[in-house]
Formats: sequence, C-alpha cells, structure tokens
Amino acid sequence: MINRKLSIAPMMDYTDRHFRYFLRLISKHVLLYTEMVVTGAILKGDRKRFLQYNDIEHPLALQLGGSNPEELAQCAKIAEDYGYDEVNLNIGCPSDRVQNGKIGACLMAEPKLVADCVNAMISAVNIPITIKTRIGIDYQDSYEELLHFVDQVAAAGCNVFIVHARKAWLKGLSPKQNREVPPLRQDIVHQLKKDRPELSIIINGGIDDLHQTTQQLDFVDGVMLGRAAYHNSYCLAEADKIFFNDSHDIPTREELLQQFTPYIQEQAKQGVPIKHMTRHILGLMQGMPGAKKWRRDLCENPEVIL
Repeated sequence: MINRKLSIAPMMDYTDRHFRYFLRLISKHVLLYTEMVVTGAILKGDRKRFLQYNDIEHPLALQLGGSNPEELAQCAKIAEDYGYDEVNLNIGCPSDRVQNGKIGACLMAEPKLVADCVNAMISAVNIPITIKTRIGIDYQDSYEELLHFVDQVAAAGCNVFIVHARKAWLKGLSPKQNREVPPLRQDIVHQLKKDRPELSIIINGGIDDLHQTTQQLDFVDGVMLGRAAYHNSYCLAEADKIFFNDSHDIPTREELLQQFTPYIQEQAKQGVPIKHMTRHILGLMQGMPGAKKWRRDLCENPEVIL
C-alpha cells in the first residue's frame, strides 16, 4: 500500500533520476514521480534511457503521456515489469506540444476516452493506475463538469485523483503562466473530496512547505509538492517524521552533500556530465547565509563538489 500523504510532482526537466536519487537521501518515504514520458518514447525509443532508475528511489511512480488505450496499456505493463510502484496518466499538462499529440489537459474534454485509457491500463497491470488532472479547462470549468469527468474515470476503476487546483487555458498561456495566472481554487479540490469520500484525492498547486501540507490534510488525503520542493529541497527534511512516523536522524545539508558525492562520482564515470547532477542541488542551501555565492560557485565550477 502506497502512502500518499506527501509526494513530489512530476516536473519536466526537473524530476529526472538524479534529482530523485538526491531527494531520497532527504526522505525515505515521500512518493516520487518521474518526468512525463510519452508512450512513443517507450514503445519506439530508447526504453532504458527513459525508464531506468536506482532502487533507492522507491516508492516511485511513472507518469505517462498518451491517449491510445492499447499503447498506454502496453507501457503500463512495461513499467510494472521494470518495477515501478504506480503508473500515473497525465491529464494536466497544457503545453501546445503535448496538445498536438492529444496528451495532457486537453483530454479533460474527452472523459470517455480517458476512462477507456484507464480501463485498459488497469486491466494490464496489478499496480495502481492514477490520474493527475486540473479542475477544468478553458470554459469547461464548472464544478459539475469536473464531477462528471471524475465520475466517469472512477467508474473505469481509477480511485486516486491528483488534482492541480487551477484550471488550464489551452490557448494563450504558457505552461509557466498556467501555473500562476488561473486563480488557485483549493476549495474546489476540498469539495471534491467531500462529495466523493470514497476516492483518494491528492491536492497540488500553491502549497509551499510542510506546514501548509499539514493544514491541507484536514481536507484531502494527500498533498503533492512541486517546484517548492525543487528550489528548496531541504524543506523536506522533517517529512518522514511528520507524515510517515519515522523518526530517523535528519541529515544535515553537509551530510547530504557527502552522501550525494559518491553517486555523482559513479555517474560521472559512466559519462553523465557533472553539471547534470549538481544543478539539482542548487536549492539545498536556500535561506542559508552565503547561499547565493554557493549557487554561483556551483554553477561556474560543478566539480567543486567532488
């Protein structure tokens, strides 16, 4: 059984295997997600490149992008065979690129298709299939339309919904603007949990730290943190104690660096550029004296950490 009280959002260009490894040094239990991987990349591309991970990363979920039920079912089975603990379907990304591939938030307009996708994936695997979605898109943003979408997908067998508490504008706003411009409506996600108590509802959007996470758990089943956890990764230091009843010693920032260094050295020997790993720890010293200089030095000379 996966504990979903706290998870880290799938973020393109952020939650790669190196960042996930580093986060796991901070928290043993927070649920981690990959970047979104489209079905074509798995079925026709370099599968190992997109799916490889370190065993330390568990519990770990793969987020898929796609809208073909058969292809999604194949990818879900491959993910299960690779050892992933969950497969998540992206129904929240608003970028033009993914819309052109009939992926992401645009699928909120086609709840039957999403239900067919979910049903096919659930039939193919024994691990959880979950959905990450928005509260609406464009002018299809009423609460009744959200309920209709959730009910249709839930009827197909999905019982975990991660809901970004903003609607998405499919035209006219960039993905970054879609994280900031549409009003934050956490109350809608709270109402969804109240009206559908049998479902597991995870809230995403506008939550910046563990204190706010604790407050949200009065209304929903779990919280997904996004860029707040990336830009200030040490904010997760007490997560295991607060949410997972694990009172292991909390590593200091310096100890985390010492633990991460052997990983960097090992990966560098395999040809991974050091900067591809050190970029993920720029936020480790956030709020500490000298943090700006430390980030600058690390950017200019990533090898300084070795």
